[in-house]
Amino acid sequence: MSIDRKQNIVDAAARSFSMFGYKATTMDQVAKIASVAKGTIYTFFKNKEELFDEIIGHLIGEMKLVANHAIERNSTFAENLHQALFGMLEFRKKHQLALQLSREVKEIGTPEAVQAIKKLEDAVFSFVKSQVKAAIVKGEIKRCDPFITAYVLVKMYIALVLDWEKENEPLNKEKIGELFQLYLLEGLAVR
Repeated sequence: MSIDRKQNIVDAAARSFSMFGYKATTMDQVAKIASVAKGTIYTFFKNKEELFDEIIGHLIGEMKLVANHAIERNSTFAENLHQALFGMLEFRKKHQLALQLSREVKEIGTPEAVQAIKKLEDAVFSFVKSQVKAAIVKGEIKRCDPFITAYVLVKMYIALVLDWEKENEPLNKEKIGELFQLYLLEGLAVR
């Protein structure tokens, strides 16, 4: 019973944070949405920050599942990375909580929202870094600094998926994969 009640509170809080953002969400709202007394929330969570951290942890877990499901055993490093990054960024782009937090960061700069977005980005970087390390071990890519390489790969991918479409027609998934392959793995130099 208490696990169901806790999950009900987490679900209600996720809805509230998704609708109103971090700053405007109150424990009273969460209690009302969850149809529980405000004190019930405090039996499971010390404060709003702890509840929010739990929700962000779930969001990161969902995003990692999307990335892991994109990895195919017989695909190349580039194909897998493209599929995983595309999936994670699409997930983030369509997830209501991530959208609301991004808006809140731009409009208000709420520190907790900034920190949550940073946690999402860190999860993406961590995933890519682990993929780079594995590709180095397998001999699929040259030895390199996994952290710097992950940073460049993610930033370029974000530029192709999110930044490009701010002023241009969005690129489709195939074109993004083609450009990703060309710029980062094959290079532009004629040999």
